[in-house]
Amino acid sequence: MLTRRARAAIDESTLRAAVAAVEDPEIRRSIAELGMLRSVSTDRKGTAHIEVALTTPACPLRDRLRADVTASAAAVDGVTGVEVTFTTLSEHDRLALAQRLRRAQPGPLDSGTLVYAVASGKGGVGKSSVAANLAVALARQGKRVGLLDADVWGYSVPQLFGVRRSPVAVKGLMLPIEAYGVRLMSVGFLVGDGEPVVWRGPMLHKALEQFLSDVHWGELDVLLLDLPPGTGDVTLSLLELVPRAALLAVTTPQPTAQTVASRVGRMARDMGMPVAGIVENMSTVVCGDCGTPSALFGTGGGRRLADELGTELLSGIPLDPALRQACDDGVPVVAGAPQTPSALALSALATRLPAVRRSLAGVALPLSVVG
Repeated sequence: MLTRRARAAIDESTLRAAVAAVEDPEIRRSIAELGMLRSVSTDRKGTAHIEVALTTPACPLRDRLRADVTASAAAVDGVTGVEVTFTTLSEHDRLALAQRLRRAQPGPLDSGTLVYAVASGKGGVGKSSVAANLAVALARQGKRVGLLDADVWGYSVPQLFGVRRSPVAVKGLMLPIEAYGVRLMSVGFLVGDGEPVVWRGPMLHKALEQFLSDVHWGELDVLLLDLPPGTGDVTLSLLELVPRAALLAVTTPQPTAQTVASRVGRMARDMGMPVAGIVENMSTVVCGDCGTPSALFGTGGGRRLADELGTELLSGIPLDPALRQACDDGVPVVAGAPQTPSALALSALATRLPAVRRSLAGVALPLSVVG
């Protein structure tokens, strides 16, 4: 409870308006609009009593919501203390909320959201770390960003972001988990830690459909899809489900990785998907002692792939100790060590992407991204 000397009589309409404007940290809309604000009252001592109904009894952001409500109420003139109590939305209210959220905003595939399918031909080239850090870099530049971990069998977004909890579901509508300013969804949030996913094709296709249509992504400027390596069922399903996407192919300098990645690029082209460009990951390896870069994995793979697919080599991302440590620690390097060579290269890639997308024929950009 906050305590301070009363300054003036409390205007309860002002108090209610202040609290009503507080946003739910997961849905990003005001608690009044969501029907979560139940009661606001004061007593003779100047204490504000506020009741809020949570979407679920086990709401993972309860403490953050309590802090936000407390801060808003405490700022009202005359309030000397704040007591916040929680209840839970009824089943009827949860159903109404889910219906309201589905009606309120278009999905990322029905709006002006830019969609990038981050792909590679083979595993081990660092595709997921590129997707994760690119998402955080875009968010740090002011974009509203979502990241869908579609690498169902080899999901790594939970590890890369240090997230180990399940998403909240409201009557069949899942709320993405937010970390480092990015809205996340991964099958790894829905299974036990380390549990393998043994789904077949039809189940995979249905799961991907639900991740796109039954997740409340909200308004997004950019949605990144972290595809599994290769040209299998998941990749084919996603390319069919998101025809507005542009491919961002990740390779290493090695001819083996470049050759296999070219198959994904050709498949995208055959399906009418534009190729936004190529990212050459591990372009150099930076010595942890002296900082000297070396071409441990060879040179030229990214350039050869770009020439083969008729697109641009957008960036060469060095492998440095900070990037490796960041992946292990669950802290994206662009957030945890933003001045390291890898982080600077990833941030520069994020800056370059909108201009690249503008150059693709037939793609209309929302003003929030163009600007």
